[in-house]
Amino acid sequence: MSFQNPHAFMSPDFIIRAAALPWELKGVQELRRQVFVEEQKIFDLHDRDAIDDIAMPLAAISTFASEADAIVGTVRIHQEHPRIWRGSRLAVSHTHRRMGRLGAELIRLAVCTAHGRDCDRFLAQVQMQNVPLFKRLHWASLREIEVHGVPHMEMEADLMWYPAISDPFAGWKTLSPKRKRTL
Repeated sequence: MSFQNPHAFMSPDFIIRAAALPWELKGVQELRRQVFVEEQKIFDLHDRDAIDDIAMPLAAISTFASEADAIVGTVRIHQEHPRIWRGSRLAVSHTHRRMGRLGAELIRLAVCTAHGRDCDRFLAQVQMQNVPLFKRLHWASLREIEVHGVPHMEMEADLMWYPAISDPFAGWKTLSPKRKRTL
């Protein structure tokens, strides 16, 4: 296959899984820097905090010729208290937001992973523009708050919609909206 402009090609296949390899972890940090420092200007140099020391980073990975290529989405999860988990730092690359499903797939992996670790409540502080997405994914609004000077909604996932998974590193492949997801 020949491309006139190889930079215009966007694979419809993505891998959704816990990030573990060094290039994946570096890609997660770089994407968060791009979104939260450069684009949204919420932080000055980086968005790392103490939660990163205990959190599990999850990733949406683009593919090229069916091989993992680049980190294009991320979220982190951690156990805040026994049986209470929290997700944070959901980010999707501006080049991949039009895919329309990467954020939802990352949210699904986050909640299903925590549910597989005896989670009774899964919470997140969601930027206001993302509240409709979370509501479509069976989350309830709890209260409006401000985080780092940005309006957010504290939200809680309805765990009945998120089956427990035991191995987030296995993950799954998700396809463009015209193709079906495979496990």
